[in-house]
Amino acid sequence: MSEMMVLGFENEMEADRFGLKLAELQNDMIVQLGDAAEVVRDPDGKPHVKHGTHLVGAGALGGAFWGMLFGLLFFVPFLGLAIGAGMGALFGKLGKTGIDREVLEQMGDAVPPGKAGWFLIIDQMTQDKFLGAVEGTNARLVRSNLTAEQEEQLKHAFGARHHKKDA
Repeated sequence: MSEMMVLGFENEMEADRFGLKLAELQNDMIVQLGDAAEVVRDPDGKPHVKHGTHLVGAGALGGAFWGMLFGLLFFVPFLGLAIGAGMGALFGKLGKTGIDREVLEQMGDAVPPGKAGWFLIIDQMTQDKFLGAVEGTNARLVRSNLTAEQEEQLKHAFGARHHKKDA
């Protein structure tokens, strides 16, 4: 079972600093990431993605996955009824993953306009040590467990390239 986690920070510098800490935690085998992306939002709310490939390497889900997810999390509230059938279809696919829409809204709210954050897919972690490291950052934390089926459905819904995990 994987976990999807969002950590919201007051600014890009704090998020960048956590990225360095995240690399340490991964090197120390406290966390094993399936994927990671840092997002910085303009004061007007537009997200800018800094993909965490230095943390996850070749197994990353890809920019299409994060781009579509961030599009739904950050743009839909502003677009209202003008989103059209395409975004409606994506919400329909997202609903089939079984991930609670309220949790997704909380994830989007964790990184409001003018702030920055990390979006993580965590394959494994030593929870007490990882959360202890997060605790010292004053990050806003939102978490959701993902069954293997939910993770695959999420990847499929957002067009992520599939990769096989080592057994």
